[in-house]
Amino acid sequence: MTLKLSYKAMFRKIITILLLSAGAYHASAEIRLPEIIGDGMVLQQQTSVNIWGLASGNTTVAISASWNDSTYTTKCDADGHWITKIDTPAGGMAPQSITISEIPAGAGLSMGKACSSVTVGNILIGEVWFCSGQSNMEMPLDGFWDCPVEGSAEEIALSGKMEGIRMATIPKTGFSEPQETVSGKWMVSSPENTRWFSATAYHFAKMLHSVLGVPVGIINCSWGGSTVEGWLPQEILSGYEDISFRMQTLEDGSWDASTPMIMFNGMLHPLRHYTIKGFCWYQGESNVGRHETYSDRLQTMVSTWRDLWGQGDLPFYIVEIAPYLYGGDGTAGARLREAQFRASRAISNSGIVCTNDLVYQYENTQIHPCRKEKVGQRLAYLALNRSYGVASIDCEGPVFREMRIEDGEAFLYFDNDRAGFSPWNGIEGFEIAGEDKVFHPASASVLPGQKCLKVSSADVKAPVAVRYCFKDFCPGNLTGARNLPAYPFRTDDW
Repeated sequence: MTLKLSYKAMFRKIITILLLSAGAYHASAEIRLPEIIGDGMVLQQQTSVNIWGLASGNTTVAISASWNDSTYTTKCDADGHWITKIDTPAGGMAPQSITISEIPAGAGLSMGKACSSVTVGNILIGEVWFCSGQSNMEMPLDGFWDCPVEGSAEEIALSGKMEGIRMATIPKTGFSEPQETVSGKWMVSSPENTRWFSATAYHFAKMLHSVLGVPVGIINCSWGGSTVEGWLPQEILSGYEDISFRMQTLEDGSWDASTPMIMFNGMLHPLRHYTIKGFCWYQGESNVGRHETYSDRLQTMVSTWRDLWGQGDLPFYIVEIAPYLYGGDGTAGARLREAQFRASRAISNSGIVCTNDLVYQYENTQIHPCRKEKVGQRLAYLALNRSYGVASIDCEGPVFREMRIEDGEAFLYFDNDRAGFSPWNGIEGFEIAGEDKVFHPASASVLPGQKCLKVSSADVKAPVAVRYCFKDFCPGNLTGARNLPAYPFRTDDW
């Protein structure tokens, strides 16, 4: 499989490679580190984290940390590549540093005999999460054109108080082959910086930081318009018959976001050594219309990423795509959400955030809804409950379990129903159909004292199927404990 580039596109790729070679590493003499290992970074607490880079071939690299008296050493290969692990303490706001030194052959481990060294400072120890996806994860607090983020003025103004939040935003960097380096520096939360932070990821980090009381670092690795296939490697994509590896570029010669594997190669692969706590994923809009393959490919992607990081069964938390009018029969978005939900149940150590209620009516043709604070907070509830063991924090709304039909009415039962439902009446978003498969708006109410909903319509005398918000744009209002929304669903397979 090859990608054929135009002369113009090839020229741009060569220039990009040269720039990355210069910019993706920072150096002192012979020690060269990827930008992600740099001043202001956050390291995962209470574990062994990877540190890696380049030095002279066949020499020894020694690392000392400000938080302990240990010296960690590793040998460089013939090309100067090295990687090792260092132990980290409990998280805290005290700035730390590490010094990395190259020791010449035969010189022992005396730092006085080091031929080069570099110190990385202003390091915080805490929790590190990898946030990825397309434009709704990419969307900064500053918003997009004609599309502000709700509450962003206040968040940006007060962001200097969130000194424990750091973010490294990876630039859109596509390649046809896996890369070892990519640009992306750590930035401290401040009004100057946070305007460019992912809004969803920032609110996720803010909630974790507030509850856990430790610093939170976010690696934001997102590309608007990308498909799930863009984040998978060639060897997997080659097994998909519907995938074309035809060169896809824009008029300026840059990569088209729909090109498969380029995000994996250029942005994800270079970060695989960075030790993290887990993943947050907000993507799916670009796969609408291909829901039949989405669930399986997302599961494959998660497995691939976990293998790449080599940290075991890392948490993987998904954001459901928001209501939006995609056209067609009006259910394409609903079917993709269903595929997302199905994947969340099939993937171990996973969960999904419902966003069905987080849109305004005027946003029915706005692919970037403005209420990112709630999205980030709900992701944080998942992480706090499942990754940090804070069981008192609810993290999912009602999930449909089963239906029974009696006397022309449908009775619905749910999981996650410990606190019942709200509202009792005036529930919006339900439809019901008979054998003719024609859905009609339905009334729904909570049966007093029971964990059950009754759904019916005068237009359907013998119901066989019920749907809740199973449309492209159909915000509902059914909630469970602590007003967490019910997930859209259907009882049919039509």
